[in-house]
Amino acid sequence: MSKTICLALTGASGMPYGLRLLECLLEAGCKVQLLYSQASQVVARQELDFELPSRPSDAKAALLARFPAVYPENLAVFGREEWFAPVASGSNPPDAMVVCPCSMGTLAAIAQGLADNLIERAADVVMKEGRKLVLVPRETPFSAIHLENMLRLSRAGAVILPPSPGFYHHPQSVQDIVDFVVARVMDQIGVPHTLMQRWGE
Repeated sequence: MSKTICLALTGASGMPYGLRLLECLLEAGCKVQLLYSQASQVVARQELDFELPSRPSDAKAALLARFPAVYPENLAVFGREEWFAPVASGSNPPDAMVVCPCSMGTLAAIAQGLADNLIERAADVVMKEGRKLVLVPRETPFSAIHLENMLRLSRAGAVILPPSPGFYHHPQSVQDIVDFVVARVMDQIGVPHTLMQRWGE
């Protein structure tokens, strides 16, 4: 049975991680519920020259054009205020949620339980329902406030997974470095992959 994964893209640098993760989840046969912030649209344009439209239906079309080999029915895209989306209720939570990249503002809002938009509410639902929440914060250096928010989330059960690539697999390209981080995320949510050779194999 395929997993349902909620993936949120926010306004931190690191959009190559987020879109590669989306591609890999869809290729693995997962059902993906995609959420994205307004700031993530700016980052996608800046880092990848990719236009992520404001209207969810247009965003889905743009993403399917970017990843033509995936099944369209496995991708659902929701707007920031789409409160009737499945992820807004504990009666229909995803199997896991990943915020990648995760801005410090989004991380702080989730840590405080604000739930003022669909991304924050979905994370709140995932935590209260005891599902896996993985946050990929792309910031450096971390301030004491950042670290305290991450500690609070970790104590609540969230996984804090900074995109810190290893080099023991001798990466030959930026794609190899991106895939290293995406592989770690997929391991955390229990989705099989063949992105890289595992240690000792």
